[in-house]
Amino acid sequence: MGTLYLVRHGQASFGAKDYDQLSERGRQQSERLGAYWRERGLRFDAVLCGTLRRHAQTLEGITQGLGGAPDPLQLPGLDEYDSQALIHCVHPAPLPRPDTPELYRQHFRLLCDALAQWMGGTISPAGMPSWDDFAGGVRAALDHVRRRHQGQNVLLVSSGGPIAAAIGQVLSTPPEVTIALNMRIRNSAVTQFSIGSKRLMLQTFNGLPHLDRPEDAALVTHA
Repeated sequence: MGTLYLVRHGQASFGAKDYDQLSERGRQQSERLGAYWRERGLRFDAVLCGTLRRHAQTLEGITQGLGGAPDPLQLPGLDEYDSQALIHCVHPAPLPRPDTPELYRQHFRLLCDALAQWMGGTISPAGMPSWDDFAGGVRAALDHVRRRHQGQNVLLVSSGGPIAAAIGQVLSTPPEVTIALNMRIRNSAVTQFSIGSKRLMLQTFNGLPHLDRPEDAALVTHA
């Protein structure tokens, strides 16, 4: 039985004009993960990733630490939702940059509210697919892995939303649980699925084995 390793991208540029760019810390997280796997002799038979810049940069860091990996299959269905478009649906007025603890909490309270309404079909954020179509893109990626990569190790680099959606599909979780999972996934965290012939099965969730030393505490991030 093979294993699918789902990795959330490294820390991006939260609060900046261009979020879709790894920070220096995000690059370190990605390289550390690849080096961790290299030390344990792990190699991948296939790689999938979204099309966003932070996905490519995370994969680049992992590959550098790992010492090589297959060329990725890029799938738009693994791209993240547009958090700003979601929030705008429930709070049309401009918001200040979330650069204080209270503004940070406000941002994610609004995002969770918007996600629940999007998943329930009560809002349609501009430029975004429906929740069913978004979840369908994730399902197609999982089906691809299950059909083509049984008995293999597969790396999938994406974002918190698609990874939470994948877990929700495997475990049949209700929307509120899927949203809660989404909010907990840390940068460069690893979630593992066993690849069975008929279904995928959750092995681990949101692990950071590559950052488990006390001196690496500053590398553990969420946004």
